[in-house]
Amino acid sequence: MLRFLPLKLGRLYRCLKLLLVVGLFVILLMNTHNLFASFQKNELTDRRFINLNKCPACFGTSWCRKFMNGQVSFETWGRLRFLDVFNVKNVYFAQYGEPREGTRRVVLKRLGSNQELAEIDQKICKRATGRPRCDLIQAMYKTEFARINGDVRLLTPDVVEGWSDLVHCPSQRLLDRVVRRYAETKDSGSFLLKNLKDTERMQLLMTLAFNPEPLVLQSFPSDEGWPFAKYLGACGRVVAVNYVGEDLWSFYNAPWEKRVDLARQLMDIAEQLTNNDFEFALYLLDVSFDNFAVGPRDGKVIIVDAENVLVADKRLIKQNKPENYDVWYESRFEECDREACLSFSKDSLCSRVTVDHNYYAICQNLLSRYATWRGTTGGLLHDPPAHIAKDGQLKALLDECTKPKKRYGRFQAAKDLREYLTQLAAASSSAMAR
Repeated sequence: MLRFLPLKLGRLYRCLKLLLVVGLFVILLMNTHNLFASFQKNELTDRRFINLNKCPACFGTSWCRKFMNGQVSFETWGRLRFLDVFNVKNVYFAQYGEPREGTRRVVLKRLGSNQELAEIDQKICKRATGRPRCDLIQAMYKTEFARINGDVRLLTPDVVEGWSDLVHCPSQRLLDRVVRRYAETKDSGSFLLKNLKDTERMQLLMTLAFNPEPLVLQSFPSDEGWPFAKYLGACGRVVAVNYVGEDLWSFYNAPWEKRVDLARQLMDIAEQLTNNDFEFALYLLDVSFDNFAVGPRDGKVIIVDAENVLVADKRLIKQNKPENYDVWYESRFEECDREACLSFSKDSLCSRVTVDHNYYAICQNLLSRYATWRGTTGGLLHDPPAHIAKDGQLKALLDECTKPKKRYGRFQAAKDLREYLTQLAAASSSAMAR
């Protein structure tokens, strides 16, 4: 009886696949008129579609002229609105064109699901009027986003602390950096709030509270060597960032030499975000294969989802000297029944100078045998060549980096793993050059 089970499962799978195809065909027939209309019209020139009509309850207006001029347009599948039901994160691929530069691919983000965006509207209305629905533009002027007006000289920690991961424990130095580098104003370069228009201040504060990813990209730009996608601009509730390349998951079964190089870069990113000359520690609280991408030409690994990045000012921690500030903080490994999970204490990340969180996050969720994504386990460094597997050093370093046996063992394991991966990458390059 059991031998017929695979056969029955195979038939069931084929039936389900057939039903899916038929379902999509029916949807296509029902949306034939909308289908042709979608290809004829550039919806990115529609103020309501990009929610420009909701400003200043939006993310910015610096790219509106480009949107309105038709310089930004969806790629083929992005034009089909009935497919939005599958695009929960509201991330689209588009083409951006300049007369002298030609066209290039960009990524458009609404920075949240439709439900999350609707909820922020309801919150604004409730805070202003006590009702879930209202005139959003008028309501914005009655919220905390408008109370910080032109009379307020600086954006201070006591005002925005805890609004999002970026400002879970902000220092004045960090907030000055955020305001000074704010890209949605023509007069950027000053850390004084009074130099921003009322609408610009509200847009900055709403972005900080709802999804601070654009502010992370602006404050720690790729042009200065930070491993983030380049921020381009915004119009309404659509943000444009540079297209990096295919996501890291696409390289899960790449040749071993390629995966070693990617793993080395990931550990370098963990080190750079933890220890840098600016004394800002940027801790990645959401680490998965989808949050990184790889450049097609240079093969460089870049962070493409920076919503959940906590920034701790090490200089301030050393100055204030909270309890145990100089005691090394070890992230605790915990097994869980879901993908890409991490264990951490935000308060500890904010109050310690020496922290191993980024090493732990990269090792556990991307590199080691504990990494699980899309039902697959084994991590990016799965199935190493026989001589490396036999040596056992790689496995030992990955295990110690993920689930250390020694006290403070992850710190040394991360250092040794970076060096070991660098050696493997160099050996691979030498072998290919022969």
